[in-house]
Amino acid sequence: MNALNRIDTIISVLLGFFLSSFLLSCEEEVKEDSVTTEVEEVIPPDLQYGYDFNQYEVKNLKIKRGDTFGSILEKNGIDYPIVYEILQKIKGKVNIRKLQIGKPYTLLFTKDSIPTPKAFIYRPDNLGYSVIQLRDSIFGEEVKKPIRTVELQATGVIESSLYETMLNSGYNSMLTYYLSDVYAWTIDFSRLDKGDRFKVIYTEKFVDDSISVGIEKIKAAYFEHRGKGLYAYEFESDSIKGIVDYFDENAKNLRRAFLKAPVKFSRISSRYNLKRRIAYYGRVKPHKGTDYAAPVGTPIMATANGKVTQASYTRGNGNFVKIRHNNTYSTQYLHMKRRKVKVGEFVKQGDVIGWVGMTGNTSGPHVCYRFWRNGRQVDPYKQKLPEAKPISTELKNKFLAHIVTIEDQLNCLSFVDDEIKEESTTTLAMN
Repeated sequence: MNALNRIDTIISVLLGFFLSSFLLSCEEEVKEDSVTTEVEEVIPPDLQYGYDFNQYEVKNLKIKRGDTFGSILEKNGIDYPIVYEILQKIKGKVNIRKLQIGKPYTLLFTKDSIPTPKAFIYRPDNLGYSVIQLRDSIFGEEVKKPIRTVELQATGVIESSLYETMLNSGYNSMLTYYLSDVYAWTIDFSRLDKGDRFKVIYTEKFVDDSISVGIEKIKAAYFEHRGKGLYAYEFESDSIKGIVDYFDENAKNLRRAFLKAPVKFSRISSRYNLKRRIAYYGRVKPHKGTDYAAPVGTPIMATANGKVTQASYTRGNGNFVKIRHNNTYSTQYLHMKRRKVKVGEFVKQGDVIGWVGMTGNTSGPHVCYRFWRNGRQVDPYKQKLPEAKPISTELKNKFLAHIVTIEDQLNCLSFVDDEIKEESTTTLAMN
């Protein structure tokens, strides 16, 4: 029995030893596996333009003067015969004949011992891009990004200028130009007063949810200038011709026969004055025009529809254009850098007829705007200019029904100064 007990003991010890060794071995394997798992880091793919950028060497560059698609590829190791083959295969699919200086492009290189270009990606604007695969099944495509149109609102109080107010409020600065177009016939934006204020409902287009690609249109606006409120509502007045105008709350067209000024966002440097002393001549000489100071190259617009009767140069006027609008009115635009129209051409209101310059007798860049009524030069700011034709009764009823909801929406917008006053009144009441 003692011998048997000893044998049982020995067997138990051996089994315990083997079992401990087995468990220790398994434990080490588990530890080994866990260590291995921690070391193997999984990198998520960086998908852009249809490629995983993690799989390539990426070069982000910009087009330089003299760069062409072919020269870029040749500089990066692709010989001309291959370049020619690529051009033939993408012909009619991608237009890369004119690369714009300063625009970004990307080259993807293989991660081989000798890296070679795999793809060329060109981004001329925010609206889309071109992709050209340079090897392993050559192809090219132009991709347009989806555009999302969003309705937005803006309010502001003028401190110095409309443009600065837009920028300081974080709005798209182009809203300034759209708003000035709406009120071009009723407000001179070069003469705004501090405290003037506005409300606007407009639509803006975006790509990638945050990149603006431009304002689409203004749906409605309210501009308070010198204490007088001016409403503006967009409405299609001619569905056949697709003519869209802006009307006030009573269906009165805001458009006039003449624009308030021939240039946008300039300042009046000299007014119509028959007793003005002109520095250039050193004596009193009647000034029968209105001078708008603006940088050289600023577009000059025809203030009304009409026919060009003069487009010439004289020593005093420099390059100038004269337009006959009807039997009553004519206008003239002096000191242009360059003219865009010729005698006999018919121009429409707002058409560019030339650019601001310093030609003729002038001490600085501006356009001298002259205005004739019944053959006599007059001050355009003292004339009661004709209005646009009113809409029909049927259209007026449609318009009034159309603006009901928009008018409520516009009136619900509050100005910043109103909010401050309201907070101050609430604080005083609480005290």
